[in-house]
Amino acid sequence: MGGYILAIDQGTTSSRAIVFDGDMAIKGFGQQEFTQFFPASGWVEHDPEEIWQSVLATARSAIEKAGTSAADIAAIGITNQRETVVVWDRKTGKPLHPAIVWQDRRTSGLCEELKGRALEAAFTEKTGLLLDPYFSGTKLSWLLSNVEGLRARAEVGEVCFGTVDSWLIYKLTAGKAHVTDATNASRTLIYNIGENDWDDELLGILDIPRAMLPEVKDCAADFGVADKSMFGAEIPILGVAGDQQAAVIGNACFEPGMLKSTYGTGCFALLNTGTDRVTSSNRLLTTIAYRLDGVTTYALEGSIFIAGAAVQWLRDELGFIKVASEVGALARQADPKQRLYMVPAFTGLGAPYWDAEARGAIFGLTRSSGPAEFARAALESVAFQTHDLLEAMKKDWQGHGATTVLRVDGGMVASNWTMQRLSDILAAPVDRPELLETTALGAAWLAGSRAGVWPDAKGFSAHWKRDTRFEPEMADDERKTAIAGWQDSVSRCLTRRA
Repeated sequence: MGGYILAIDQGTTSSRAIVFDGDMAIKGFGQQEFTQFFPASGWVEHDPEEIWQSVLATARSAIEKAGTSAADIAAIGITNQRETVVVWDRKTGKPLHPAIVWQDRRTSGLCEELKGRALEAAFTEKTGLLLDPYFSGTKLSWLLSNVEGLRARAEVGEVCFGTVDSWLIYKLTAGKAHVTDATNASRTLIYNIGENDWDDELLGILDIPRAMLPEVKDCAADFGVADKSMFGAEIPILGVAGDQQAAVIGNACFEPGMLKSTYGTGCFALLNTGTDRVTSSNRLLTTIAYRLDGVTTYALEGSIFIAGAAVQWLRDELGFIKVASEVGALARQADPKQRLYMVPAFTGLGAPYWDAEARGAIFGLTRSSGPAEFARAALESVAFQTHDLLEAMKKDWQGHGATTVLRVDGGMVASNWTMQRLSDILAAPVDRPELLETTALGAAWLAGSRAGVWPDAKGFSAHWKRDTRFEPEMADDERKTAIAGWQDSVSRCLTRRA
């Protein structure tokens, strides 16, 4: 057995697999997009079998491109889109409904009903989350109520529920393991993050049978063994974390006060609060950053639903760019005298507003506003939303000496213009790492350290390398004026005050 690690990175729009060598360098890579289904307004679904086949294909491709074999791979690490719900037959492994994706809003009515019964405080106290369709629990409750016969079968243990990591482990192990890790469990709305166990009271409220739930393990643990039929040799699965938590690990944010933000379809900022479970007074989420050797490390999280998706909108719906990488150059051409604000509430607003009914708008249009001004407004909206999150984190984390440096990753961080504007709006340094595949790297480290072929957290932190540090250049008065204009624009889009 060699020192290679296979990282499976199962995302919202594509599945990726990366083979890392013993020096944590990328040796093989595979990626495959899969179908997005929109069966009704606000509904988003995936085909679990298509997800599985894409993972299998990309993993095999990555191994082949690495010029190695399964026999040389020490372990598999998995990271995944969080909150997406899969239910399947425990014996046959057949999905019993399309996967309901984290973006899906079909349970907004149920969330409002639960709030009306004054139950949100109970959920927040135990899970650190808010009552929002974003999380898994209400999605699972909807399935149990709307798929004929599902509840009766679930109650007698014939049905498995899992987030995407659980589904993939079940398939990789040929049905032998029904497990998850603490980070994915912490996003379900039914997991008590203080007691580290499924919560019977919350299960009762949502009418979810415990018999269908997976066993919850540390992030670095023995999750099962990939069957020989998958890759030609058995490979242990030793690391699992939800994608945003994996990015915390991949950015080596192991110390309390360290902060990372990932810019993909959405944006997710996490602040490591150590073993202190900090309750937010500013509508941030309290979540599990990782659990290692039975010790839980917590984080404050702010979730932005639209980041890179705003760039996709410019490309696909407006036709202003042909490829996403053009957006930074286009934004640079914008008239500095024009001030457009784009509030990208295409699917509501996330933290710290949590307004599911808010919708997007553009303010400040003039006769000469064009594609360049739209591009700048789209990219600046990401910086402004990040500023909102970090200001809320500072209020919740007062007196703890949180770092003012933001470590970033995700597809958008390749744009120098975007990262410079982010630093300007935050009035803080922004560090971009050399290796941008930090989510996959985090999953790989969990598996590699567990397998004993990669270093411990201290050694891994020493290996992290910065590519570029962006320092703020914007004048303070200009920054304050820009932020005030953004906050006024957001206030005009809200359906209720946060």
